[in-house]
Amino acid sequence: MSTLKIGLFGYGKMGRAIESLASEQGIAIAWRIAQENRADVTPEMLRQADVVIEFTRPEAAFENVILCLEAGVPVVSGTTGWLDKLPEAQEFCLKKRGALLWASNFSVGVNLFFALNTWLSKLMNGRPEYAPAVTEIHHIHKLDAPSGTALTLIHEIVAQVARTSGWALAPVPPKAGEIPVTAIREGEVPGTHIVRWENPTDEICIEHRAHSRAGFANGAILAAKWLAGKQGVYSMKDVLGLNDL
Repeated sequence: MSTLKIGLFGYGKMGRAIESLASEQGIAIAWRIAQENRADVTPEMLRQADVVIEFTRPEAAFENVILCLEAGVPVVSGTTGWLDKLPEAQEFCLKKRGALLWASNFSVGVNLFFALNTWLSKLMNGRPEYAPAVTEIHHIHKLDAPSGTALTLIHEIVAQVARTSGWALAPVPPKAGEIPVTAIREGEVPGTHIVRWENPTDEICIEHRAHSRAGFANGAILAAKWLAGKQGVYSMKDVLGLNDL
């Protein structure tokens, strides 16, 4: 069995964490693209990888994904902040019969947390006395707010709870139906997400707290292994078998 070769589009903290864990798992790194060698990208170079993992910046992600798909290389993207362009990238992927897997968060624990959030939201659809709120805490270098993970949580609440219709980021006061969202940036926090359901007598909270980037990196590698050789548009639900929950 040949060694899986991964290309790293983005070589920041996440790219380095993926590289370190990949070497421990016997996975080869075909190439590394950072901002300083972005001009070196060619279709031939991209094709040296069996699958690409893309963690870059919101303004660059769409072009990076399209380049991989044009070259016929499956791409796993974890860049957040470009959701407005994701449907176009997915449509292009299907047109090219390529493979694209985007996730707001690759941590296995976070994706189980997403499933728990969906289940709790379904219960709360019938409990109008409870009001939802979301808090996310990240390191000071994070560019987008709310985080992509928080948006995934919010979108699922809105999908399941009829009395919700959107969200408002503090300090903007929420309108009727909007979920209040608080985004905190401090230190080097890898990521904490809290969903709170509160009424005057009690509250229910579910929380996921990342201890390091290793969980995200391991999940991205797991997704890359799963996606290699496939065609279509996927999510971490497909990787973890959570679609039927």
